[in-house]
Amino acid sequence: REVIVLKFMRVFSKVTFFVLLGLDIFVFSAIFYLGNSLGEKYKVKKGDVLSFNTPIPITAEYKGAKLSESGVSNEIGEEFKVGLKAFGVIPFSTVSVEVVDEMYVAVLGTPFGMKLYTDGVLVIDVTEVQTENGAVSPAEKAGIKKGDYILSADGRAVHTNEELSAVVSESGGEKIKFVIKRAGKKKALLCNPVKSSETGDFKIGLWVRDSSAGIGTLTFYSPMTGVVCGLGHGVCDEDTGELLSLDTGEIVKAEIVSVEKGTSGSPGQLKGKFTYTALGAIDKNSENGVYSLLKGKISLSDLTEIALKNEVKDGAAQMLCTIDGGTPKLYDCKIKKRGSAYMASTQNLTVTVTDKELLEKTGGIVQGMSGSPLLQNGKLVGAVTHVLIDDPTTGYGIFAENMLKTAESVTDNAELKKAS
Repeated sequence: REVIVLKFMRVFSKVTFFVLLGLDIFVFSAIFYLGNSLGEKYKVKKGDVLSFNTPIPITAEYKGAKLSESGVSNEIGEEFKVGLKAFGVIPFSTVSVEVVDEMYVAVLGTPFGMKLYTDGVLVIDVTEVQTENGAVSPAEKAGIKKGDYILSADGRAVHTNEELSAVVSESGGEKIKFVIKRAGKKKALLCNPVKSSETGDFKIGLWVRDSSAGIGTLTFYSPMTGVVCGLGHGVCDEDTGELLSLDTGEIVKAEIVSVEKGTSGSPGQLKGKFTYTALGAIDKNSENGVYSLLKGKISLSDLTEIALKNEVKDGAAQMLCTIDGGTPKLYDCKIKKRGSAYMASTQNLTVTVTDKELLEKTGGIVQGMSGSPLLQNGKLVGAVTHVLIDDPTTGYGIFAENMLKTAESVTDNAELKKAS
């Protein structure tokens, strides 16, 4: 009997050990997940609860009060630290919370055209030049790389492809001093043009681009900031994949004339025409959209409240977009917060089109829909940003709160320029 008891105790001890070990691993994994999925700053309206749409329950506590149950009583404008507990008992992080007033914007969903001119000319490829002595690459030898911006050549500012070509052609083969911008820093380089055996002209072996144009969707106009914004993602060069360094640009009204339906492996697109009714200069080309201080006139609907990111719920929503002419229409979709939603400045949501009419006409999300507003429970929760190449019914979206934050920075920068 004693032997049986001892064996039982050993088995029980082993089982207990592995159960506790498994529990420890689960708790550690949960804490690690939360630590890498939640941001450091949040906004909440007075009287509202501070809750998080996460698989693991989180309790937010401030001075003994559970803000995830009783709501926030602090005054608008106050900012304070809140402790977070997993499962209501395990402290794992502290975040900053700001009490804000309700934020309203005019939701748009209308198409717009944009034209951007780069800061200098963008190097999209470095190539060889055929000479009498064989193929050489003066640009590569000089240290010029794909993705560089050429700002000046021999002291002459370079804004267009033609201006760069003129300096190289007139060099007579003498060294040219280039000022380039790479990763935000300026650098001087010397380059020796060579004579092309094919054309007889002096060349350095570069392909460059000085502008970009396209169609997108406007998300909202903020009366508070005076800024209109759209796209939900930055305008990047198609060859380098880098965000275009903006010199000048403008946005204009546009109309959709046709739709190229998207299929798996081949994203479709909205095809439109510019009406050349100017709305304003492009004041900011950022990773989460294109922003402009509105100068022209725009038809405004009733104002809609922006949902804070912690108010957005997984589930049914609506997408406002224009696929014919210039009038937007609401279509059904589903949204889901991504694991990195609270940490990232863009691509916070997964958006899946469920509307039969939209699926029939476009196949789902197509190029040109970027910026289309996402609405849930009467509030603006975000905007469409990208389509998944292998599944046009699904794409990514950005929180509206993140876009409004960038819009506010555009206004702040404009006021600083005026003051200086």
